[in-house]
Amino acid sequence: MKSITVFTPSYNRAHLLPKLYESLCYQSCKDFVWMIIDDGSKDNTKSIVEIWRNEADFEIQYYYKENGGMHTGHNLAYSLINTELNVCIDSDDYMPGDAVEKIICKWNTIIDKNNVSGIIGLDADISGRLIGRKLPENVEFGSYFDVYDKYNAYGDKKFILRTALLKDFPKYPEYKNEKLVPLGILYMIMGEKLPFAFFNEVICIVEYQEGGSSNTIFKQYFQSPKGFAYARKLKLNYTKSKKEIIKYCVHLGALLFITKDINVTFRDNQYKVLSFFLLPFGFLLYLYLLIKR
Repeated sequence: MKSITVFTPSYNRAHLLPKLYESLCYQSCKDFVWMIIDDGSKDNTKSIVEIWRNEADFEIQYYYKENGGMHTGHNLAYSLINTELNVCIDSDDYMPGDAVEKIICKWNTIIDKNNVSGIIGLDADISGRLIGRKLPENVEFGSYFDVYDKYNAYGDKKFILRTALLKDFPKYPEYKNEKLVPLGILYMIMGEKLPFAFFNEVICIVEYQEGGSSNTIFKQYFQSPKGFAYARKLKLNYTKSKKEIIKYCVHLGALLFITKDINVTFRDNQYKVLSFFLLPFGFLLYLYLLIKR
């Protein structure tokens, strides 16, 4: 069995996948499986993957599902992966040639693997510039909140997950007519149970696409309000920052005005009273989101 699964949820990205495929072909270590989750594509994704499966010197797995959004692709991948580690590399991104080798070398330095959630590495853009700030050099382990709140290591990071632990956590909820649940919440709750090993090496090269999830976030707030509310409530359960608590309560207020459903904001919300008093600010955020959309 290979050590790590690189999985890629993809929807109509046949024109972008070749760059990721080429980066996997050039990996210095082939101790991985590439799993493609085709989220209902209507282009020629399946046919080009079949060609690659016949020519590649590494295993390629292909699974087709009805379109449901990126988080549903993650749900399917997590149910299928059986390698010790896994990492999501999006269809518009790719890996440096030594990324897999570096991940496995780092993993092999961790003595008590059963007491970590995985590894946190770095993302960079196509010019090689880090997206955000490095992890602290003098700290070996930490949580999702440590990265962003304690050490202010802002910007995208790449989370490599320990599969056995991952399977202990619930899947992302799948709401009718919604196609997004923010993915960072899984890394957050895993890191609260067991820390991640910090790894200041670039694992992924990121290219943001027009129409990708990063560039349509304001529209997605209106398209998937229940998914966003679920994520905001989870963060309220875990964050220790008063500033963040206020922020998430304001976001939940905005979602009330988007959905006109009081349950979206107040059900399972441990800060109901605070959320109520912050509703005027939630309305202002709602107006801002309307404009940005």
